[in-house]
Amino acid sequence: MAFIIDSSRLQDTKEQEVEDEVSPSGSVDEQEETKTNYIIVPTAGPALDSEPKIRVVGLVGDLDEDKASELMYGMLSLFKGGTKEGLKDPEDPECEETIITYEPFEIIVSTHGGSASDMFGIYDLMRKMKSDGCEVHTYGLGKVMSAGVLLMAAGTKGKRKIGANCRVMIHAVMGGSNGAIHDLENEMDEIRWIQEQYIARLVEETAMSKKYLSNLLKKKVNVYLSAQEAVDLGIADEVV
Repeated sequence: MAFIIDSSRLQDTKEQEVEDEVSPSGSVDEQEETKTNYIIVPTAGPALDSEPKIRVVGLVGDLDEDKASELMYGMLSLFKGGTKEGLKDPEDPECEETIITYEPFEIIVSTHGGSASDMFGIYDLMRKMKSDGCEVHTYGLGKVMSAGVLLMAAGTKGKRKIGANCRVMIHAVMGGSNGAIHDLENEMDEIRWIQEQYIARLVEETAMSKKYLSNLLKKKVNVYLSAQEAVDLGIADEVV
């Protein structure tokens, strides 16, 4: 908590005292306007330490570039702000080697899906943080669909929770383009690559095999799953 003091009011008070001595009849309208300057004065005391630390970010709504940027910056802030330095072996009185540990944080996922490239950007960042030793807990609420499925599944194993009434949906990668035949062929190659990467990463993060998932996507329809079915397929670990 902090008190905010308007320093311009202090200056205005001093200037008004001088003006009253020189010209008591001066009009307020004739005074020069001053800009508002704020001085932040932090409060001291144990109340700051007693406040709970909220280490949660969310992907709520359709995934686009702005949403991905907001989420990734939030993740990086929690990642960098949750570091602790301690002894590698605290029980060894002669140990002097220190290591950096990270406090876990949670990502709430509630999305119909969106951009595949932004999905992979968030996914790669999650992988990097986990490889550095930071647990990333995921919590699916309401709807976990399309791109959201991979991000939900990419959480730390054993720390992926899903709401009992959450709906999960998997489907094939979709795309659209127009133009010359060579441009269309090029775009189709890119869509195939994205589809293959999506399948490979889901196979890596879940209990689904490549054959099972490929057959699922070949249905060319939206495949809906309940929260318990998502757990059975390894997309999540626990229904809450």
